Order: sequence, then structure tokens, then C-alpha cells
Amino acid sequence: MKVGVIGGSGFIGSHVVDKLLEAGHDVTVFDIMRPHREDARHIFLDLFDFHKVVVALAGNYDVIYLLAAIANVDDVHNNPVETAIVNFQGVVNVLEAIRRYEGRLIFASTVWVYTLAKGKKVDENTPLLVENVNHTYTASKVAAELYIQSYNHLYGVDFTILRYGIPYGSRGRVGTVITNFIERSLRGEPIIIYGDGSQKRNFIYVEDLAEGNVAALKEAARNQTYNLEGLRYVDVKEIAETVKRLLGNVRIEHKDARPGDYETKIVSAEKAKRELGWEPKVDIEEGIKRYIDWYKKQ
Repeated sequence: MKVGVIGGSGFIGSHVVDKLLEAGHDVTVFDIMRPHREDARHIFLDLFDFHKVVVALAGNYDVIYLLAAIANVDDVHNNPVETAIVNFQGVVNVLEAIRRYEGRLIFASTVWVYTLAKGKKVDENTPLLVENVNHTYTASKVAAELYIQSYNHLYGVDFTILRYGIPYGSRGRVGTVITNFIERSLRGEPIIIYGDGSQKRNFIYVEDLAEGNVAALKEAARNQTYNLEGLRYVDVKEIAETVKRLLGNVRIEHKDARPGDYETKIVSAEKAKRELGWEPKVDIEEGIKRYIDWYKKQ
């Protein structure tokens, strides 16, 4: 397939590019940064500029991945206007380009949208109640999903929405829980846990997540939504203790919980397993070991 990856130079995007190239696809990276590998075609693209987005995507692509976003919730909290421009207006710019040139959009959403749902157990059919929104990050992703759905209904733009669990692994961006814990520990600084650490998360190793993105190229994924979650739920305390066990001599401190933090939901990924043949493979301790090994080599 002829595939474009917007945000292909970033953390998740770079791994998606790796898996796409390994699978033999014709890949173009659209990003303001150069790709991590020389064999990936690169076109500079600023999502803010609508006209340049339309011109850049005029290449008859079978699929366009949209992975570029402001994803660090602290950055989102501090920069709500920039978040709206990138996470929402950028999506609309890409949708309009695809409407003109055809192709399918594969969009990186998040399991954070389930903070809008009732109950603890959720899947792709669980209703999202907008009155429950408590964070601009969640609002930006839900708004993007709604616009994607509307472009499908009004203009026939095909899509696949992937709701990511919390990613970690090599090339990980600064600001995620696991990245922060490991970097602080290696600098001799204490690990900071916001709240009591009992909040549970389902972290997904980035290579598992990238393989889920490639699986979404299947025809069965057209105009569907899938959850891509990790193997199991762990609490933040377990993450901190795992890092301490692997690195030794690590202090753990607690601070007040962050406003609008993710409310734990048990998110089913059975649909992706059933329809795409995808499931995660890397458990949290093995994934943290791999990240530590990679980080030390840097």
C-alpha cells in the first residue's frame, strides 16, 4: 500500500514507520522533524497550515495515519489553545485533504475518551457522555472522533479510529509515567507519584501498539473503532516498585493528585483480537527492562 504517516518522526509514529516498512509498504513520513531512518521518504508538514496540508497529501495515498498530537496531559493542561489547534483543527485539515483526494484515515485516539462513559468496564460500543468531560485532552480527542464520523456520514471519507492505551518503550517522549520514573531514577532523583499510587493503568509496549496500527490496514478495519490496550492493569505503585527493583537505590515520594487525571476503566481489546488478529505480547516488567536497556545506550 501507499501510506502516509503524519507524525511519523515521533515516539509512536517512528515505530509505526518501522513496522510498515518491514511489511513492505510504500511509506512517506509527514512531520516537522526528520525521520529516525534514512530509507523513509520525508515531507515537511505543519498541520497548522491548511493549504499546505492539502497540497502535501495530494499523492493518492491508500491510507493516511494521523499520529501527530499534543499528548502529554500536563502540556495540554498548560496550553489549551495550542492543543485545540493541533488535536482538533489539525484533524479537520487532514480530513478535508482526504475528502478531496480519497483514501482512508487511521486516527490515533485514546482510551481517555472512556472517562466520559458510565461504569468501569467499557468497549467500543460504550456510549460516551459529553457532560462527563473533565479534561481538555479528552475533549480534543472526542471532538476529533466526532468530526471523523461526520466526514464519513456527509462525504464518505473512510476511517479507522484506534484508541490507544498508555504507550511506553524506546524513543519514549518525556512526560509519561514510566519515562519519568526511569529518567529520574537514573539521575539519582526521587520518583514522584501523584496521589497515593493506587490508580491503575494499562500500559502498552510501543512495538505492540505499532503492530496494532499495521493490523488496522486490513479491510475489516474500514470505518471501525478499536481499542489497543496492553496485557494487564497495574497500579502506579507497582510501576515505581518495578523500576526500583530493576535499578536499585531509588527513593519514592508522593505529591497531590493532578486535576482531571485519568479515571481507571477496564477497556476491552477483544474486538481488535477478533477482527484484526492483534493482541499485545510484552508484559510490563519485560517492557520496562527493554526501555532501561535502550535508555542507557543513549
